[in-house]
Parts: sequence; C-alpha cells; structure tokens
Amino acid sequence: MAEKSLSEQLFEEQKEATRARDRFRLSVIRMLRSELQNSAIAKRAPLDAEEELAVLTREVKKRQESMGDYQKANRQELLDDLKREIEILKKYLPEQLSEEELEKMVEAAIAETGADTRRDMGKVMGLLMPRVKGKADGSIVRRMVEEKLQ
Repeated sequence: MAEKSLSEQLFEEQKEATRARDRFRLSVIRMLRSELQNSAIAKRAPLDAEEELAVLTREVKKRQESMGDYQKANRQELLDDLKREIEILKKYLPEQLSEEELEKMVEAAIAETGADTRRDMGKVMGLLMPRVKGKADGSIVRRMVEEKLQ
C-alpha cells in the first residue's frame, strides 16, 4: 500500500481525535486541513506532497514566531497552548536532520559548487535547500553555510 498523503493522514487523525474527544488536537488538525484546502483553492489544483509540506512548515514557523510576542506580553497560558500546537504539527513533519548530518550535507554542497567565499553562498543555498526542505530549519542551514564559507 502506498504511503498516505498528509491530507489523508490528517483526515484519519481527525476522526480519531473526534472519537477520543480531544478538542485541542481536533482544533489543530482542523486548522491545518483548512490551510491545506485554502492553499489548494488558491492554486486551483490539488497540492502535491512537497506543497503540503510547505504549508505545514509555514504553520509551524508562524507559531514559533508568535511565541516571542506571547513571552513579551507575559501570556503564559497562550504560550503553553502554542507550544502544544507546535508539538502536534511537528508530528506531521519528516524527521529532522541531526546537526552532524546537516553539517555533512553543507560540506558536500560547498564541495559540489566549488564555493570558497561568502559571495558563493547563493549557489550553495540554492543547491542545499531543496535537499533539506522540511528536514531542517532554513535559518540554521544559512548559519552553517556562513560559518563554513568564512
């Protein structure tokens, strides 16, 4: 049997959360399904796996960026809810690369492109980002590439 798409997996998990009466998880799953549907409508075609991953990554990133605002406003209850949402969403992301794995990929990309200065960073990032999409945070990848090219 082929691996389920994110949408199919979310549909199954929504039924499961409904049966378990897990309102919080159910609301997060519904929100994500809604975002996927909105993106498909905007595209005017069904999303492929890579596009679904992009929507999921965007939703996680939105919440991570909001955490700082909630901390500044001293809203601990909202911060706790946000952390729970991120935890639920991350369950659907592919397994993240370890720092060592990422470092090896960065070194390989630098060698492949022949980059030796920071001016070559665009070439390295252009080659590397499609390979690590959804498996590593872009800001961490960028920082690693900068360190290696100094």
